[in-house]
Amino acid sequence: MPTLREVVAVLDGLYDPRWADDWDAVGTVTGDPDANVSKVLFAVDPVQAVVEEAIAWGADLVVVHHPLYLKGVTSVAATSPKGRVIHDLIKNGIALHTCHTNADSPPLGVSESMAFAIGLTDVRPLAADPAEPIDKWVVFAPTADADKVAAAMHAAGAGRIGDYDSAQFQSTGVGSFRPLDGANPAVGSVGTVEQVAETRIEMIADRRLRETVRMAMLEAHPYEEAAYDVLELAARSSDRGHGRIGTLQSPMTLADFAQQVTERLPSHHSATRVAGERTRLITTVGLCGGSGDFLLPVADAAGADVYVTSDLKHHPVSEHLENPDACAVIDVPHWAAESTWLPVAAAALSARVGSLDVRVSELVTDPWTAHVPGTVSL
Repeated sequence: MPTLREVVAVLDGLYDPRWADDWDAVGTVTGDPDANVSKVLFAVDPVQAVVEEAIAWGADLVVVHHPLYLKGVTSVAATSPKGRVIHDLIKNGIALHTCHTNADSPPLGVSESMAFAIGLTDVRPLAADPAEPIDKWVVFAPTADADKVAAAMHAAGAGRIGDYDSAQFQSTGVGSFRPLDGANPAVGSVGTVEQVAETRIEMIADRRLRETVRMAMLEAHPYEEAAYDVLELAARSSDRGHGRIGTLQSPMTLADFAQQVTERLPSHHSATRVAGERTRLITTVGLCGGSGDFLLPVADAAGADVYVTSDLKHHPVSEHLENPDACAVIDVPHWAAESTWLPVAAAALSARVGSLDVRVSELVTDPWTAHVPGTVSL
């Protein structure tokens, strides 16, 4: 049976906390890292009803999207709703872990899950994040020591490309140098030009590992003064990013697409709002799970026929539609959009930790309990 620490490590691999916005509060809220975990419940909101569901099922861990606390507090007394959540979780030995904005941008994240749920293909980030900065290392070492030096660099994290590690390229040649007074050469003698069969070792490494890789290389290198280059590679886009853009397999009108979106999102009691001509033909769709008003102009500029998100306000949409070429807009309930992530995340965790019993909460925690259709006077 895995421990909480081991399960969280898998979640962090899927939804790295480093990807969270700096204002966010992600990670483990309650729980003993050494406690065993057999049952995991996924939910959007860390509310009392979800805690009661977890207790009734016997869950060891609840993974939620929304943070319980976004700001510092001085009390978690059970006299407040959030304090009661904390007390009930701890009393029943249930851990709580949050994946919020760190789960918005990556593959298997909120926006990607929503894109597939509403029927998009050729899905990609709407506003791609830059990939981790990469260095290219070029190290010259005596051929007899090349494998030792390369192995030390690999152990420090260099040479990883996607799902591969220990990647490198080696070529051989002749290096020469002359030790001067004060030198303590591993090869050759002071005052004499020395020629040595050397191997050129090339590999890449995340820039954040630069000093770790450098120290490992120097520790393994036999020379008193190792020759090496560190080259900063050009920036690249990653497969992470805000929102998603994709296409429909078959174009349809805005009215029909809005109906498809409503039917494919989880059931709720709130309303889906549509801005645009009902007969407009929709092929390219931009979207953002959760509150995505900041991406409306990006979706428009990217050539989307419609943009789907939540929590849009009157004035930004009104001003947007004043442009005759503006994309249409569909505003869906926040909870429903983000709920599409729960089965995806649950399946991803289950695939990586097969011994777990994983469940998605069936509770609708959308705070809106009903909507009243409006009427139009002609």
